[in-house]
Amino acid sequence: MLESLTTEKSNLQTMHLDTMNTHDILSIMNDEDASVPTVIRGQILQIERLVQRVISSFQTGGRLIYVGAGTSGRLGILDAAECPPTFSTPPEMVQGLIAGGISAIQVAVEGAEDNEAMGRHDLHALTITSKDTIIGIAASGRTPYVVGAMRYAKEIGASTGSISCNKDAVISQYADVAIEIVTGPEVLTGSTRLKAGTAQKLVLNMISTASMIGIGKVYKNLMVDMKPTNQKLVERSKRIIMDATEVDYETASRTFEEADQHVKTAIVMILANCDAASAREKLAEHGGWIRKSVHTK
Repeated sequence: MLESLTTEKSNLQTMHLDTMNTHDILSIMNDEDASVPTVIRGQILQIERLVQRVISSFQTGGRLIYVGAGTSGRLGILDAAECPPTFSTPPEMVQGLIAGGISAIQVAVEGAEDNEAMGRHDLHALTITSKDTIIGIAASGRTPYVVGAMRYAKEIGASTGSISCNKDAVISQYADVAIEIVTGPEVLTGSTRLKAGTAQKLVLNMISTASMIGIGKVYKNLMVDMKPTNQKLVERSKRIIMDATEVDYETASRTFEEADQHVKTAIVMILANCDAASAREKLAEHGGWIRKSVHTK
C-alpha cells in the first residue's frame, strides 16, 4: 500500500510549505538534499557488489540495461546516453528502458508504468542473455513495469540489481543485489523527483563510472576513452594527453594527430616511446588498459 512507503509520507518539517518565503523553502530543500549522500554511504557495499556484476558482464561481452518508469526511467536513459561520449562505448553496451517508450522521456504516458507485461515485452525485445546485467530503478520499489522486466531477467539468468528508495521494496525480491536508499519523506509530499531522484542519480553515476574504471576506460583520473566529437573535446583530449604524460601542448597535439585522434593511443605512444601501430597493439594485448600497456605503477 502506498501509505506504508516512506517516500509517500508527509515531511513534518515542511507541513507549512505554502506559507514559507522563498529563502526558507530553498534552505529547507537544501537541508533535505544534504542527507542523501549519508544515506547512500550505508549502501556502499551493495553498490560495490552490483558494480562487480556489471564489470563481469562487460568483460564477457554482456550489457548493462536500466529499466524504470517516469523520473527513474529518465535517469537510467540519461546515464546510458552519457556513456558513449564519455567512455567511447557502443550504444548497445549501456541502455535504458522507460515505461511508455521513447515518447515518455518528455511526456508522461498514462498507465504505462502499471503494465507488468510491457516491462517483460520491452526487455525481451533486447534479446537479453545470462551475460547481461539488468538494473530495475523505482523510487517506490514496486512499479509493475519494472517488476515485469526483472522477473523476466531472472528467468533468463541475467544478473539483476535494483535501486529503490524504500525498505523491503518489491523489486528487491527479484534482485541479486538490492540497493535500498531510504531517503524519507519528500519536501513536497510524494514528489520523488526530489530526494529520491537525487539519490538515484548519484548511485547511477557511481555504478557506470566505477564499472568503466573497472574495464580500463580511465587512466589516473582522466577520461582517456572519451570521443573528441567537437572542437572543445578535441582541446580537452590534448589536455588529457598533457596531464597523463607531462608533455607540452605542441607534443600532445602532434601525437594526438599521429594517433588518429585516439587519446589512449597517443598516451601509450608517449609513455612507451613507440609509434601508433605499436601503441594500438599494446592496448589490444592488455584489454585497453594504459597502465598495463606501459608497465607503469
